[in-house]
Amino acid sequence: MLSSTITSISGASKVFNLALVTYSNDAKINVLKVNKKIIQKHGAVSAECCEAMVKCLSKLSKAHINVSITGIAGPKGGTKTKPVGLVFIGVKRSNKLLITKNIFKKKTRNSIQKATVNRALKLVNSLI
Repeated sequence: MLSSTITSISGASKVFNLALVTYSNDAKINVLKVNKKIIQKHGAVSAECCEAMVKCLSKLSKAHINVSITGIAGPKGGTKTKPVGLVFIGVKRSNKLLITKNIFKKKTRNSIQKATVNRALKLVNSLI
């Protein structure tokens, strides 16, 4: 959804190079090269996994700005410690790294996804 939002703007190809959806743990491990021990220890929805994702994406893409998102949009899948609406967003620009924990409460799956995109764009803007 983030890449769709960015590429909906005419001329985005001048600044937008690559988008990956690594939805499964296997994709995070095999495509992004996230160390599986991070996922085993902290879970896929964690600050540690989000950080590993954005760092691995940065190496892979060679882009100036990289964004990673991992979370639980629901309506199922949440737990007491990791509720529906929990989303980690990572932004890396050069040596600057920002990982945020976000909780979007009482929202639908789609509204959680939209709120995540808005938050991610604000975080990117804060590092520009």
